[in-house]
Amino acid sequence: MDDIMTLNEVASYLRVSERTVYEWASKGELPCGKLGTSWRFKRSNIEEWVSHKLSPRIQAPTLTSPSLSAILKPERVVQLHCTTKEAVLNQLIDLFADIPELADAVFKREQLMSTGIGLSIAVPHVRLNSVNELHMAFGVNKTGINDYESLDNIPVRIIVLIVAGRDQHTHYLQTLSRVSHLLKNSLIREQLFEAKSSEEIYKIVIEGDNRL
Repeated sequence: MDDIMTLNEVASYLRVSERTVYEWASKGELPCGKLGTSWRFKRSNIEEWVSHKLSPRIQAPTLTSPSLSAILKPERVVQLHCTTKEAVLNQLIDLFADIPELADAVFKREQLMSTGIGLSIAVPHVRLNSVNELHMAFGVNKTGINDYESLDNIPVRIIVLIVAGRDQHTHYLQTLSRVSHLLKNSLIREQLFEAKSSEEIYKIVIEGDNRL
């Protein structure tokens, strides 16, 4: 028999507020039902919902996916020395001085669900009306960020910020998939952890992506 979860337990599992879970349940966005006046959730349904929500990040890239060399600029590849999630996100956001609304969008997205997808990787991503092309920033932190609330609870060290326009849905998902496919490679991750400069990080990313 499936484990039955309460609203509080689902909020803890998803690492979001109880208010957020309540709103999702009320809008029918989460698989759930009511017993009397209380929301109840099947664990298997919640796990399937999470898997579906994260699926664009784990699909293999298609032949039409834009290469990372076409999106990632060398000046937006950085070595990071942050100790908190807020600090690391702000450092990457600062690389986009021409998109003033980016910070608000990124932190609102994080309030819905952490973008820490596991294996020491986080992929914060947003779509904005003011953006007409895909943008990316890539950072590797010197040490693990413990408060990122990754799905596997492993401290985050690789953070990839992706920004796209509202009408770029297909390339947006393809880029998420391409980044995930690259970083699932344990050798690539180890090379990134050992990189001594932003130039070396960029080279590892581009050469690894070209081998996809």
